[in-house]
Amino acid sequence: MLGRFLLGVLCAVVMGLSGCALVPPEPVVTGPLTARPPPPPPPSPESNGAIFQPTAYGNYPLFEDRRPRNVGDIVTVVIQEKTNAAKNVATQTDRNGSASMSLTGMPAVAPAWLGAQQNIDAKGGNSSKGTGSSSAANTFSGTLTTTVIGVLGNGNLQIAGDKQIAINRGSEHIRFSGVVDPRSITGSNTVLSTQVADARIEFRSKGTMDEVQTMGWLQRFFLNISPF
Repeated sequence: MLGRFLLGVLCAVVMGLSGCALVPPEPVVTGPLTARPPPPPPPSPESNGAIFQPTAYGNYPLFEDRRPRNVGDIVTVVIQEKTNAAKNVATQTDRNGSASMSLTGMPAVAPAWLGAQQNIDAKGGNSSKGTGSSSAANTFSGTLTTTVIGVLGNGNLQIAGDKQIAINRGSEHIRFSGVVDPRSITGSNTVLSTQVADARIEFRSKGTMDEVQTMGWLQRFFLNISPF
């Protein structure tokens, strides 16, 4: 009976730990990923007879292009990110020391202890040498259409967007957020990611290939408690 109880407890523990088999990574892009424009104001009862009404929602001045400026407008981000980093470290230290002492005028019993050698010499030294190097290179290119989710007091636009692509049993998520100056947006309504401040770019995949690259919970458990 006790054996069955222990077996049941063990199965419950294993089932509970199996829920932690895959730990989802923390997202880089947080906050809303899209926004909708507020409803247009009610039409004015009075009309001056002109075709162009500047008070109508969504109308732009006659001599300006349709660049995004309001919440809900669309901006296409051209992602062109490339980073390279390298680091080399070398350390070498040496230390040597020596000391000597001669014993004279010792009592008659001293030779019995020390023998014929009545001089004491001590020497010591240590050395340390270490080298290390690391390098990293990342390249990310593509396009992502984002939405204006806020307008700052100085006119800069807060943009964010999300793209999900599902292929067979796997899916990929691309998220982007940042702050862009409207003057950096081209006439074709595009902006380079290198011109976006506070840029957050996230690329995640979910599926069989992603699970293969994830360490199992039991392996992570032994890795955490291992002193080596």
